[in-house]
Amino acid sequence: QVQLVESGGGLVQAGGSLRLSCVASGRTFSSQTVGWFRQAPGKEREFVSGITWNNGYTYYADSVKGRFTISRDNAKNTVYLQMNSLKPEDTAIYYCAVQTSSVYLPRFTQAFGSWGQGTQVTVSS
Repeated sequence: QVQLVESGGGLVQAGGSLRLSCVASGRTFSSQTVGWFRQAPGKEREFVSGITWNNGYTYYADSVKGRFTISRDNAKNTVYLQMNSLKPEDTAIYYCAVQTSSVYLPRFTQAFGSWGQGTQVTVSS
């Protein structure tokens, strides 16, 4: 079972940038799809971005397209989420996870497992 640890969150002003990291331990990401999700207070966890480990295909939620970039470092077994032009509505706890089910499309939380503990991102206006 892979264990995931997120880091890189913090407090930033609107328009600023942050880079989140998701490091895997226990085993490598192998050929899995890795996703970033976020959950704001009082809201459901929502998909942000995903990357397929074997070919690097990336996809994004419409709300972050053009502002966020997901990438991977095979040697470091790490997935990054570069977040630019941050908005107050980006404030949330950000989680990474690996796809564990092919029953659901890899934009739904039900398709993912091995969730990390999350990292808080707060964007002030």
